[in-house]
Parts: sequence; C-alpha cells; structure tokens
Amino acid sequence: SNRDATADGGSSGRAQPTARSSAVGKHEFQQTNGGFVCYRMKEEEIEKNKMEIRERVQAQLGRVEEETKRLALIREELEGLAEPMRKEVALARKKIDSVNKELKPLGHTVQKKEREYKEALEAFNEKNREKVQLITKLTEVSQLILKSFSFFYLLNIVIGDSV
Repeated sequence: SNRDATADGGSSGRAQPTARSSAVGKHEFQQTNGGFVCYRMKEEEIEKNKMEIRERVQAQLGRVEEETKRLALIREELEGLAEPMRKEVALARKKIDSVNKELKPLGHTVQKKEREYKEALEAFNEKNREKVQLITKLTEVSQLILKSFSFFYLLNIVIGDSV
C-alpha cells in the first residue's frame, strides 16, 4: 500500500512496516520460525529414527551373514560326512550285485535239482506201488501154493492110506 511507502516517494522500492504490519509480521515470523523449528525437530526425529532403523538393519544383516557362514560350514561338514557314506553305499551295492550274480546260477541249479527231485520222487512212488502190487501178488501166489501143498499132502495121505 502507498501508506507503507518511504518518505522519498518509494524510491527504494521497499515497504516500510507500520506498527500494525510490524506486529503481524512479527507474529507471522514467529509462526514461520516456530513452524520451521517444529519442522526441524520432526526432521531430526525422522533422521534419528532412520539411523536407529539403519543400525538395526545392519545388525540384522550382520547376524544373517554370520548365520549364512555357519550354514555353509555345516553344509561342508555334512557333505564331508556324506561322502564316506556314499562310498559305503556304492561298495554295498557292488557287493549286492556280485552276490546276485552268484545267486542267479545257484537259483537255476536249485530249480533244476527240485525238478530232478520231483521226478525221482515220482519214480520212487511208482516203483513203491509196483512193489506193493508184486508183494500182494506174491502173497496170493504163496497162499495158493500153500493150499496146493496142503491139498497134495492131504491127497497123499488119503491116497497113501488107501493103497
């Protein structure tokens, strides 16, 4: 406003504060300054929180890194333990394969012997049946012979007494 101009007709181009505008300006400055202070405090608090979070994250990353190293060592140890086991398993498999190769012909031999045994048993049973039949026939013939001898003996007695 023109009232705020300087006595030289406003040649300086700056407005001169009046008492009222000075009080308003002071109040605005205080508000601005207070806002700035508040803003700076918030900014510092945010920065402090960022630093705390960064420190916690760094600590966590450090722990993760240590655990990763420990896991790598454990993995190496396990692989070291597993290697002899793999060798033992491979050796056991080779032995099993070798025994299986030996058992295969033995299995065939056993099957062949079982067939031969069955055939021999059947032949034995057949001969046993023939033997039983022959013994039965022999018994019958023996009884006939005994009857014949008895008959001839009696006949001889009867004929011998009559002559």
